[in-house]
Amino acid sequence: MKLIHLSDLHLGKRLLERSLIEDQEYILKEIMHIIKEEEPDGILIAGDIYDKSIPSAEAVELFDDFLSQLAKEKQEVFIVSGNHDSAERIAFGSSIFKNSGIHISPVYNKTIEAVRYKDADIWLVPFIKPVNVKHFYPDKDISTYGDAFETIISDMNIDKERINILVAHQYVTGAEKGGSEEMSIGGIDNIDASLMMDFDYVALGHIHKKQTIAGKIRYCGTPLKYSFSEISNQNSVTVIEIEKGKLQIREINLEPKRELKEITGTFEEIMSEEYYSKLNLEDYYHVILTDEQDIPDGATKIRAVYKNLLKLDYDNTRTRNQYKISLIDLTEEKSTLELFDDFYEMVNGKKMTKEQTKIMEEAIGKVEA
Repeated sequence: MKLIHLSDLHLGKRLLERSLIEDQEYILKEIMHIIKEEEPDGILIAGDIYDKSIPSAEAVELFDDFLSQLAKEKQEVFIVSGNHDSAERIAFGSSIFKNSGIHISPVYNKTIEAVRYKDADIWLVPFIKPVNVKHFYPDKDISTYGDAFETIISDMNIDKERINILVAHQYVTGAEKGGSEEMSIGGIDNIDASLMMDFDYVALGHIHKKQTIAGKIRYCGTPLKYSFSEISNQNSVTVIEIEKGKLQIREINLEPKRELKEITGTFEEIMSEEYYSKLNLEDYYHVILTDEQDIPDGATKIRAVYKNLLKLDYDNTRTRNQYKISLIDLTEEKSTLELFDDFYEMVNGKKMTKEQTKIMEEAIGKVEA
């Protein structure tokens, strides 16, 4: 059986206030080309379909069009909701969609049944928090994501004679963060890989950097780069070919309509034709100027050449010696605890003590659990 594994589409995403809907439409067309060439038996989509729990109309329309194309290709599609999605909205119409081969995880309600498809049992687990599971097991000690996931798995009636595939959207301990994911502080959202060993393949979403853990637990990564911290990521589609006791994983690289680029130099250097003539000026740019003095109206002047300039920073004596907090960087790349620690230092002129950090970590953990 051949399957294509996707996740973290984040449809409707805005990068530093720039809509990426055109880029997302382009990359979904590229993915459809791959699907038509590969002719897989099914498509696994492991969560974060949308970037917001209430997605924009254009994001919904884009995903509807993608599903319609998959249905026309007679593809079986297996979808779970992620932490950015509304499980209720994603599951809407699922009982009707399955007649067209579109299988969507319902809102977690204690019972998870496998979708039997050819030689495989495909288990669809939406993104869960401990509180979601605790509701159905009030007498059980469920305080961590690991506790919650272990409880869910123990209730599955897994037939080990068949191929078992898990599609989920969680953070497995040891996975390397890809850039702009939303993670909980203190590692409270960690789930140990040992809980997934009864499955022949685990198709995960949540981490933006593609990687394989323990040979059969796979993050396929995002189809596009969603932060300048993800510049080094190579986006791809994961293709798996699976039989009982045999698994092959390969990648097909994706080339975006526009890349994310970061360039550094003086204003004079980056604005010289000799410099920018070697670049693709359609790409999205983060420019770091090394001039000692700020360039008056610098962003406007730079956009005369780099029309997709998204971010302008300075790296000079002043910025290196000055305490600087970039709100954009913080919201994209720092945890809640790190944000509070920066705020505390800005107000008090010193970092929190270990005792203060522990108190805040526990408080934030209770709120985010």
